[in-house]
Amino acid sequence: MSRNIIAILRGLRPDEARPMTDALIAAGITKIEVPLNSPQPYDSIAAMLDQANGRATVGAGTVLDTGAVAQLSAMGAQMVVSPDCNPDVIRATKAAGLLSYPGVFTASECFSALRAGADGLKFFPAFKLGLDGFSALKAVLPMDAETYAVGGVSPDDFSAWQRAGITGFGMGSSLYKPGRSVEDVARLAAETIAAYDEAFDGR
Repeated sequence: MSRNIIAILRGLRPDEARPMTDALIAAGITKIEVPLNSPQPYDSIAAMLDQANGRATVGAGTVLDTGAVAQLSAMGAQMVVSPDCNPDVIRATKAAGLLSYPGVFTASECFSALRAGADGLKFFPAFKLGLDGFSALKAVLPMDAETYAVGGVSPDDFSAWQRAGITGFGMGSSLYKPGRSVEDVARLAAETIAAYDEAFDGR
């Protein structure tokens, strides 16, 4: 079963990439991003792509320009996640055949992203938008738009966001932060999956 959870491994080191990949996939998380403001991010992404070997969608976060998109495409990455809505980045991502998840916060940004071809909308920071803010935006979005709550959302919040209409989550420091062991990440990933399955009735 594919779940709409993106693991955000900000601060990941290349030597952690392979064991973290296996731990996340084993728990059921199969969308993984390494933000480009992490140490040697392209080395980590390359190692994760090799380790996943098609078992997960691996890409980069904090992607701010089309040059990074080109580099990610050349190395075989599959996903581009950004904190902002840059139509040039979205169009370059889609032209390269990668999945695009730009950051949005307003109706204008949501529709700009969708018009440029985004695969999903990353509502960031979700804790500032809140359930009321998201519900208001959800009412005007296309019914089939993929929506992810990212920033300040924990597994305890999944059910409330699901009731508001969210379709997925991006999990950062509640799942991984520098210094956290593979064993702890594996445990937190399992707890995240259990909360997701409960919120979405196993869909």
